[in-house]
Amino acid sequence: MDRFRRASAAALLTAVTLAGAVGGAAASSGVPAPPSGDRAQDLAKRPALSAYATARSVAAWEEFRIHGAARNVDSGTPVSLQQKQGKRWVTLPATIRTARSGEYSMRVKLGITGENALRIVGGGAVSPVVRTTVTPAVPPAVPPSAPTTMH
Repeated sequence: MDRFRRASAAALLTAVTLAGAVGGAAASSGVPAPPSGDRAQDLAKRPALSAYATARSVAAWEEFRIHGAARNVDSGTPVSLQQKQGKRWVTLPATIRTARSGEYSMRVKLGITGENALRIVGGGAVSPVVRTTVTPAVPPAVPPSAPTTMH
């Protein structure tokens, strides 16, 4: 039992030493320290939105979903979909209200082919950009018609 206790203590000491070395390296590597005090509290209270697409690539006008959650936003707050068109963000006619839990999920269909940059806005917050590639729609294959013969 004593051997087990010494091995556990050695492993714990190694883990603490490594954690200290990693923390020290991060502090000296130019990585900014997390905000503290009043600034941290202000950031924690700021409205925020997350956004995730259910598909990275879709055919033109194929339905997919963008879902996410709102933090520090009242439930029932409308959130809208925006698409980057050139250098401008254009609000599309896709709006939904956040649920009591803060979550939302909206159906989306896009017709502009290529990579589309999308984001959700509402409640004073803007989500990170979500990218979905839209490929041209392929018409359904039509079997060749059988030659008709007249009798």
